[in-house]
Amino acid sequence: MGYSITQKILSKHLVEGTIKEKNTIGIRLDQILFPDSSGTMVCLEFEALNIPKVQVKTVVSYIDHNTLQVSFENADDHLFMKTFSKKYGVIFSRPGNGICHQLHVQRFAKPGETLLGADSHTPTSGALGMVAIGGGGLDIASVMGGLPYYLKMPQITNIILEEQLQKGVSAKDIILYILSNIGVKGGLGKIFEYTGSGVDTLSIEDRTVIANMGTELGLTSSVFPSDHKTYEFLKAQDREQHWTEIYPDKDANYSETITINLSEVEPLVAQPHSPDNVVKVRELENIKLDQVFIGSCTNSSYLDLAKAAHILNGKKIHPNVSLVISPGTNQVFQMALRDGLIEKLVSAGARILECACGPCVGVGQAPPSKGVSLRTTNRNFMGRSGTSDANIYLASTETAAVSALNGTISDPRLSNIKDFNIDPKYIIDDSMFVYPEEEDNNEVEVRKGPNIKEVPIRKELDEELTGEIVLKLGDNITTDDIMPAGAQLLSLRSNIPEISKYVFSKIDSTFIRRIKKIKNSFIVAGENYGQGSSREHAALAPMYLGLKVVIAKSFARIHFNNLLNFGIIPLIFKDKNDYKRIDQGDILAIKNIRNIIQNEKTIIINIQNKGIKVETIIDLSPRLRSILLAGGLLNYVKQNK
Repeated sequence: MGYSITQKILSKHLVEGTIKEKNTIGIRLDQILFPDSSGTMVCLEFEALNIPKVQVKTVVSYIDHNTLQVSFENADDHLFMKTFSKKYGVIFSRPGNGICHQLHVQRFAKPGETLLGADSHTPTSGALGMVAIGGGGLDIASVMGGLPYYLKMPQITNIILEEQLQKGVSAKDIILYILSNIGVKGGLGKIFEYTGSGVDTLSIEDRTVIANMGTELGLTSSVFPSDHKTYEFLKAQDREQHWTEIYPDKDANYSETITINLSEVEPLVAQPHSPDNVVKVRELENIKLDQVFIGSCTNSSYLDLAKAAHILNGKKIHPNVSLVISPGTNQVFQMALRDGLIEKLVSAGARILECACGPCVGVGQAPPSKGVSLRTTNRNFMGRSGTSDANIYLASTETAAVSALNGTISDPRLSNIKDFNIDPKYIIDDSMFVYPEEEDNNEVEVRKGPNIKEVPIRKELDEELTGEIVLKLGDNITTDDIMPAGAQLLSLRSNIPEISKYVFSKIDSTFIRRIKKIKNSFIVAGENYGQGSSREHAALAPMYLGLKVVIAKSFARIHFNNLLNFGIIPLIFKDKNDYKRIDQGDILAIKNIRNIIQNEKTIIINIQNKGIKVETIIDLSPRLRSILLAGGLLNYVKQNK
């Protein structure tokens, strides 16, 4: 039986286990990336390991989230990451250079290699035929220290693309189509591998959109072939030496196959407040817009700006709409300036933002109260925009640009968009990357401002655990629900004592006051707990507050690992109906917990105030069990160095 692309790449990087579905494997990483939003904690965690230099050949740190500097905190974080990078052998991307995922595809991603990133949208680089996976910061720090990355071997799903897209339909509509069919948890435990004649019709920019937003399906990663389109892109980036052809074997074995006829896909939009709440654009009528945003790591390429400029050229945006556009990288911005795209966009009434994440993570351009914003971003979780009662819709660049002209969400196929071709000459300018020097940097001072605090560490697990259910939650609780983003809180990512004051603040304003009165606290949740970003702060801050156990019907992959990494026990209901038997305020007890975690797959929880018992599952590898017993990954690595 032949190999898929994913199996080929993983088998060459395998250091532990076997390439068999659901087996735990350890893989060697070729590349690491971390942005500033999670990167300061990565740096602090790596320092705690006391290792003199990173052990991965290509490690890149990016400033792209925390670029709003209204006080000293973000500027201090930038200086911290810059000096850390110099000391420990990391490439540093300066503020203004652009968004990590777009930049990484342009300058570092290589077919056939492996990438681990401290951001959930790291799979964007799968567009170039590599296995790229998002993970928590502590996982990234441990891999930087020389350890393998461990995961359960995902199921490989073959997505066969046939035919080609209609005019006015784009790659964003493909991934929204998939989301509408399988939902935000339909990709849990899977990697999507794209094949078929339709792949050849998609540019690398198109493929990055699909690979990027595959994260919203819960996927471990998304992988495209490395073909002639990949070669042409790398050649244009002056990196053709990094190209290698990678296709699946003709007799490759997949766990499942999904076929999509691209000619049948039409413009789609995700309604508030989930990326899978998808409808056809033509089904939405009279949705008036206050704001349109074109940008983010999903749709901020040169192709996106060229599309928007072509649609808006010679026209004016609707008087009731604020249109903001953010180029994804400095390269894109320079090319757009050279080729007159910025002039066309500004003339139409657009406002140009810096090359950063910006509005996608609630940093600037928040919509008005009860406002409606149409965005090309990947997430539309409630409150993520910075306005708690805003309605955020997600759509393609074509839909966004046409809608900005009309003032309402509009089908781009009805706007007589003329054909246009682009064959840009890429501007190669790496001057905003700071490369580490070869000589000994032991004397380099790592600069830490007053807002940067050390990583809290949990002690080893006790023999018995009795605590209270501090919160009961429903399905699809996101990391934004647990640990909100936005300009104010992003500046506190280096300070766990301070940022912990905002845990669950969007859901329950009494949470912090109540958890502080409880010695050991438990949380109960429904399906897909921890959906969304890789931010380990959604585990680290609750751990700091005393959270010991989360019991859920199911967990999102990265958050499940983050809970383990910080010594929080993630338990799964053996019978999902037992979720109804537990209430906020119940007193729970687990006896002989160390012995059970070390040896068993089932944990019996006594609900003391009700006199009943509930069975839960803790099906972990021996390594993960040892991590829990040690009180988290940091303790475990130190004990086993």
